[in-house]
Amino acid sequence: MAAANKVSFMDAVSTVPLIAGILIFLASLISLRLGFSVAIIEILLGVIAGNYFGFAAEPWMAYLAGFGGIVLTFLAGAEVDLRLLRAKAKESLAIGGLSFLLPLLAGAAFAYFWLHWQLHASLLAGIALSANSIAVVYSVLVETGLSRTQVGKIIMASTFVTNIGTALALSIVFFKPDFFTLEFAGASVLIIFLAAKYSDCLFDSRTYKNKVAESEIKYIFVLLLALTYFANVAQSQAILPVFVLGLLMSPRIASTFDITNSIKSRLRTVAYALITPFFFIIAGLRASIPLIMSSFGAFASLFAIKEVTKLLGAYLPAKRFLPDGQAYISLLMSTGLTFGTISAVFGMQYGYIDQSQFSVLIAVELASAIIPTAIAEKWFRPKHSEDVLGRA
Repeated sequence: MAAANKVSFMDAVSTVPLIAGILIFLASLISLRLGFSVAIIEILLGVIAGNYFGFAAEPWMAYLAGFGGIVLTFLAGAEVDLRLLRAKAKESLAIGGLSFLLPLLAGAAFAYFWLHWQLHASLLAGIALSANSIAVVYSVLVETGLSRTQVGKIIMASTFVTNIGTALALSIVFFKPDFFTLEFAGASVLIIFLAAKYSDCLFDSRTYKNKVAESEIKYIFVLLLALTYFANVAQSQAILPVFVLGLLMSPRIASTFDITNSIKSRLRTVAYALITPFFFIIAGLRASIPLIMSSFGAFASLFAIKEVTKLLGAYLPAKRFLPDGQAYISLLMSTGLTFGTISAVFGMQYGYIDQSQFSVLIAVELASAIIPTAIAEKWFRPKHSEDVLGRA
């Protein structure tokens, strides 16, 4: 009996990582072939593997997925260009602010009063609907060459504003007013202050820089693990401090002169090769197709609310600032994926939403990552954008 249990355990230990590795590799190939974000494919493969092949996550995968969410949050903060944000402050605050606020309020109200979800679940639904995807928007703008134009820069700056609001809203939902939360807040402030003040000693040192040991990457991971530890002690989430850490360290980990070898680029390579795929695959594994179909009305309604309020929130100010590009801006601002998925995953992890609600929110995020992007690229991409809209 003991021998049989040992063989079964060894099979699980060797088989699960192999299957996960195959899914991660297939997702990268399919992403390159179809031109979709690899995160979308990873979630879809997770949904298929979990619903049709009985693939289940091991505890170590769940932990790695949780850390993947933290790394994604850090990278989202690190993508924020403060100089661009200041340069496009008026436009980005108007577009990003409205496209964040309207879906948040409408989504939370609909989930609470119509779907009769609990308060925390309703708030998480609103936050998931309010978020938009830096990864999707950034990749589209770079691939089309619009990242160098006025419209591209305004879209990126507006995306930054939206995600800052999302990170703040998520932290408020997970906030618990007790001693441990105060301890977590104090530890977070101290870690962020010390990292912002003294990280240059490591990053600028020729002893550590660009070595095989990758001390800078490991240093960032230690900071993220420290913030995660104090958040777990407080039974909270480290989303806001991790985002702020990424925001403040962004200038230090990006090299203007050698962008392909910057710390941010190397960190992104490590994260997207191994860590973040588990976050998206686990999200797919936890989504149930039967539950989505049984709650199809909730899915369709929340998706419609997200798209209508996002389009409205972005279109009205964009029409004033960029009359030739408002439709394209509005559609790209209607996309979602990363922060919406983070909201759903952490919400389920802390018991704020159940599997049915989680499945619906994941389905909404997938649909919003694909449909508005496809429509924008097919019919609304600005023609001769550098001539019509001008370089920034």
